[in-house]
Amino acid sequence: MVSRLVSFITRFIPRHYLQRGGAFIMKGVGLLYRGNRYQDPIDGVKYRKLLPYGRVTVRRNALAPNSMSLERHRLIWLYLKRNTDFFTSNKKVLHIAPEYCFIKPIRRLKNIDYITADLISPWADVKLDVQAMPFNDNTFDMVICNHVLEHVENDRKAMAEILRVLKSGGFAILQVPMDLSMEQTLEKPEYNTPELREKYYRQRDHLRLYGRDYAQRLASVGFDVLENDFVKQLTPHEVEYYALPNDEILYIARKK
Repeated sequence: MVSRLVSFITRFIPRHYLQRGGAFIMKGVGLLYRGNRYQDPIDGVKYRKLLPYGRVTVRRNALAPNSMSLERHRLIWLYLKRNTDFFTSNKKVLHIAPEYCFIKPIRRLKNIDYITADLISPWADVKLDVQAMPFNDNTFDMVICNHVLEHVENDRKAMAEILRVLKSGGFAILQVPMDLSMEQTLEKPEYNTPELREKYYRQRDHLRLYGRDYAQRLASVGFDVLENDFVKQLTPHEVEYYALPNDEILYIARKK
C-alpha cells in the first residue's frame, strides 16, 4: 500500500510541490521510524527502517524521512567527507536544483560560500536556466548538480556552462539516471509524450536515459572525468547501514 502511494505521488506530483510540503510531513513521519538498524550520515538520525521511494520501480529503504535524503545523497555526503577537503577548505559552491537534505547542513559550514540555483525550486537563491547561467567565468570551486541534465533540452550546453563557471582545478559532481547495460545514451525525438518518456526514460519529464557513454559526453565539452566507484571502497556493513546504492558511480568532472 505504501509503495503504491509513493509511486503515484512521485510520478504525478511535480517535485517542487513535494518539496514545499514534504519537509514538514516527513519530520513527523521520521519520529515513527526511529531505531538503530540504519543511519543517515547527513544528519546522524538513526532508523529501524527507511521509507520506500521510486516512480516506476519502488525501492525499499530508500528515503530517510528527517532529511529526505535518498541513497545517492548519502553516498555523495560520505564521499565529500572521506575523499575531499569539502569540510575543511574555503570554497565557493554552486548547487543546481538543490536537494533539501543538503541545504541546511552545507549552510552551517563556515568555510563554504554556498549559492543555490534553479528554475522553480522554492529554495533557490538564484532563478536560472542551467543552459545560460548569469555567473562570470571561473566563479566557483565546486558545482553540485544531481539528476538535472536528463531534464535539459541541450545537455551538452548545460555541461559547457557548468565548466565555464568553474575555476581552473575546480570540480563538479554530476549524477544522472543511468542504465549501465546500454552502451549509448537513449535519446529519440519520437519519445515526446509523458507516457513514452516514462516507458523509455523511466520518468515522465526526462528527455533521455544515459548509458555508459555519459563520461564521454562530459569529456566532449572539456571536462576531465573520473568515474569513481567510491561505494565499492566501503564495507558491506557500511553500505547496508547507510542504505547506499550498490552500483552507483560518482561522476567527478574537473576543469583542467
